[in-house]
Amino acid sequence: MTEQQKFTVLDRIGAVEVRRYDACVFADVEVRADFTRAGNIGFGPLVSYISQSNIAMTAPVVLEPTADESWIVSFVMPAGATLERLPVPAGSRVTLRDEPAHVAAALRFAGFTSEARVTTKEAELRSALAEAGIAVTGALRIARFDPPWKPGFLRHNEVVLPIAWH
Repeated sequence: MTEQQKFTVLDRIGAVEVRRYDACVFADVEVRADFTRAGNIGFGPLVSYISQSNIAMTAPVVLEPTADESWIVSFVMPAGATLERLPVPAGSRVTLRDEPAHVAAALRFAGFTSEARVTTKEAELRSALAEAGIAVTGALRIARFDPPWKPGFLRHNEVVLPIAWH
């Protein structure tokens, strides 16, 4: 079973989970491409880095928009990994960064992560948070948990927004 990013569920608001994510390390690649191609372009260098460094694959693969036509594609490093103990991604577009512990709201959905589907799910998540009086404090993250060959109806995806939580 593929290791997943660690979190604790703090609350539920309908289908939305409020989670406290543990601190971790992300391996990132910045990609200048449209939504449809960004994940595929970023995936290759990340897989090369973990394969060459003998690091286990984890889930999810995270996409985060940074600007028009620009994305950060990330792998979560295995639990307990630190910047000091991970191999430096030499000669690569991959960078490593500490991701501090934080609280975020997540909405799961099945199927493919088309731009239209993500936009719809992000709107549902933002609406639920607004109705609950919860402030969003950062950018959207799109979390994909499954390999590309898995049938769409079996796929697990999430839209995630960092929030202010009491």
